[in-house]
Amino acid sequence: MGKRIVVIEDEPNIVEAIAFLLSREGWEVRTCGNGETALDTVRDLRPDAVLLDVMLPGRSGYEILKEMRADPDLAALPVLMLTARGQKKDRDLADSLGVTRFMTKPFANADLVAALAEITT
Repeated sequence: MGKRIVVIEDEPNIVEAIAFLLSREGWEVRTCGNGETALDTVRDLRPDAVLLDVMLPGRSGYEILKEMRADPDLAALPVLMLTARGQKKDRDLADSLGVTRFMTKPFANADLVAALAEITT
């Protein structure tokens, strides 16, 4: 059985593309489209990794990441933050909150797959 990932992203087209790509690579993909229920989804599904958007309805990806890192059960979970906001201050904030990897949109499919493989081995 493949690894499980929760994709926390609110753009349906991006969710569909990522889910298709990762399913093809053997991942079991679950999705969450808002910041309000993201942590509950992660806690319920116990994935091997989380792909986390920054700009979400309800709560930002930064807030979600901060809470994940404060939770002993989720603190070590690999998180790949994927965002259209790729300025240095955004990267620095993500790093300070404990992100495992940071990628900007648009991204190359091969880069996304490689980054997830790297952070989950």
